[in-house]
Amino acid sequence: MSRISQCFENLKADGQTALIPYVTAGDPEPWVTVPVMHALVEAGADILELGIPFSDPMSDGPVIQKACERALKYEVSLIHVFDMVKKFREKDTDTPVVLMGYANPIEAMGYKMFAQLAQQAGVDGVLTVDLPPEESDEFLSLMDEHGIDTIFLVAPTTSKERMAKIAQYAKGFIYYISIKGVTGSAALDVSSVEAKLADLRSCTDLPVGVGFGIRDGQSAAAVANVADAVVVGSTLVRCIEEHADRPEELPAAVAGLLAEMRHAINARDMAK
Repeated sequence: MSRISQCFENLKADGQTALIPYVTAGDPEPWVTVPVMHALVEAGADILELGIPFSDPMSDGPVIQKACERALKYEVSLIHVFDMVKKFREKDTDTPVVLMGYANPIEAMGYKMFAQLAQQAGVDGVLTVDLPPEESDEFLSLMDEHGIDTIFLVAPTTSKERMAKIAQYAKGFIYYISIKGVTGSAALDVSSVEAKLADLRSCTDLPVGVGFGIRDGQSAAAVANVADAVVVGSTLVRCIEEHADRPEELPAAVAGLLAEMRHAINARDMAK
């Protein structure tokens, strides 16, 4: 059983919802990423999502686009991202780490090399935004061979037939995008999310994480009422941007923000 699957199994047994924060690797400076990762775990993160910096992050809004730009100023590459995960693993061998990014950097490295280095670093899953299942046979085979879960996105516009197709390939969990548009672009409508999750769950037994539009404890708790995992990204990355000139303050700043969400989710879980 993968670390991701074990994590969800343990949380389900305890009646808890997973909290999955996203940060861009190397933002605002490479040295601070690993301390931020540890701070997020201490604040209540169950799984970490680490963004691979890319020059054209098409599904991301301005906040995460700027985060990629800040990281790329330091020429943060996939090799550097793997080094960050390795360093994180020196102190934390339990928390699952998912890499999120786009196909271009992975294809430039080569699927086989990516799979080998990801496994060696201690990566547990990968979500490649622009690599659909139909074009992923080689990639999926290599990820499976190296014990890395392949996570796919489902959108509000995804048909039920398409959901079933995605579910055949997905491992670890499925990431449901709660809004139409890019990250950080709109308000969250939990009732519409709940209706769509019912369709998705009829296609798969995998846990479902919901992201996009989660800004605070209130919205995190609302999503926790209907999802297996709450994924938060833009709000944390905005916090990082606000402290970009004071990176030494970042671990405490992001931990405080995530702890509020963890508290709200726990309160909601206890009320279920």
